[in-house]
Amino acid sequence: MMNDWKVARLRNRNGTVLRCATAASLTLMLALAACSFGPSGTPPAMPQPEHYGALAQPAQTVAAEGVSQRFVAAAKPVPEWWKLYRSDALNALVDEGLRNSPNLAAADKSLAAAREQLKAQIGSSLLPSIDAGAQASRQLGLGIPEFGPPTALYNLFVGQIQAQYTFDLFGAARYANASLAAQVDQQAFQLDAARRALAANIVTGAIGAAALRAEIDTTERLVSLANDDARDARRRYELGSASRSDALNAEQSAASLAASLPGLRAQWLATRHALAVLLGRTPDQAPEDIDLASLAVPQDVPVVVPSALLATRPDIQAADAVVKAAAAQVGVATAQLFPSLSLSASMGKGGFSWPTALSGAGALWSIGASLSQPIFHGGALLAERRAAQKTYDAAVLSYKQTVLAAFQNVANTLASLEQDSQALASAETASRASQGAFDDATARVRLGAIPPRAARASEQQYRNAQLSAIRYSSARLSDTASLFQAMGSPAGLTQQANAAGSRHE
Repeated sequence: MMNDWKVARLRNRNGTVLRCATAASLTLMLALAACSFGPSGTPPAMPQPEHYGALAQPAQTVAAEGVSQRFVAAAKPVPEWWKLYRSDALNALVDEGLRNSPNLAAADKSLAAAREQLKAQIGSSLLPSIDAGAQASRQLGLGIPEFGPPTALYNLFVGQIQAQYTFDLFGAARYANASLAAQVDQQAFQLDAARRALAANIVTGAIGAAALRAEIDTTERLVSLANDDARDARRRYELGSASRSDALNAEQSAASLAASLPGLRAQWLATRHALAVLLGRTPDQAPEDIDLASLAVPQDVPVVVPSALLATRPDIQAADAVVKAAAAQVGVATAQLFPSLSLSASMGKGGFSWPTALSGAGALWSIGASLSQPIFHGGALLAERRAAQKTYDAAVLSYKQTVLAAFQNVANTLASLEQDSQALASAETASRASQGAFDDATARVRLGAIPPRAARASEQQYRNAQLSAIRYSSARLSDTASLFQAMGSPAGLTQQANAAGSRHE
């Protein structure tokens, strides 16, 4: 008697717990149904600074090599900005790289695959599925043990068409499709960012190789002058007009300068090899160097306002797509807490022979409905929803960081470009002055007023000033390319994501 009472009490307690859990689950679903299933996916508002850097950007840079670059405020980005360098050789390199890069081609194929996966998911989740099947079998019938083993053999033929459809009552499939569509958008924007980065890397690689070639040529001339000085000092020492210390110092200077050449040549070859790989070539097929002097400095450089930068930079657009995908996943996790309704139907023929199966007597059909409501999953569904919400929060924070990093990138590039122009202007002044002094010294040597070593010293100053001018000139060319890349793409050119399909939000 006592045991039966305990069992009954335990059953009542479990039933109460189950009813409480069911009531709590229904209360939660009603509360969730009263509000949105997930965040809207709209990116958070970001601060809009008056200017990118700590200091206001000037309207134009100082003039250097006859060009003063103008910062065109509120201008649209330039799509094929590398053509502003007015170099057919550079244009050919960029076109070749965009056409033949394996990385870019792989990213393009991955995007195409993602788009097909999106089409497949939309078709399987929003449309009914219809399948046809046929079965033919030969079976041994059941016998009766008292009369011996079974002996009845018969054939069975069945052909059916089955259909099934799950109603998206609370948007689980719709949110899942929206999440995948946003992920496809993200890949499209990443492909655009990779394309722009490849073009910028080819331009800066070509500029770097040309600058290193010019530096090597100038350094080789400096080494030749230093060797002449060392030989002259050695002869004067042998004649007694110079000390041994002077001769040794001249040899040491020549040897030290010559030691810098291998490093320059190695850097030049490495740059050419990297450029060849960017073009889709093997390193032994590296392109010829472009003449640094043949590259024109783009005079007008667009500076997109910070508010418009959010819509032109593909990295920011990719971060925006991540936010939208994460928001849709919150909707998916919420919709899983609600009922799911499915319908199924089948129609076919069956019988013990093909004539019977194909006759009217062999008709088979069925229709059914299935309703499922989650009640208790050990807190798994709620935990999945909380995890989706946290993932969304992380995506929002990553978006903010991406925007701030983009502002920093533009600010640093603008500052570098302004400083490059100032440094180049000073180096150009020094180069002109040292060239004038070298010309004067050369004329005085011809007149016999000064010894040849004085002219060599003047030329060395001139060549060193040339080296500085080469470095600052290449830096301005490269930083201009970086600024064009930092500005992003014009509106309408990063619409690959639209081809991913409509968003089912």
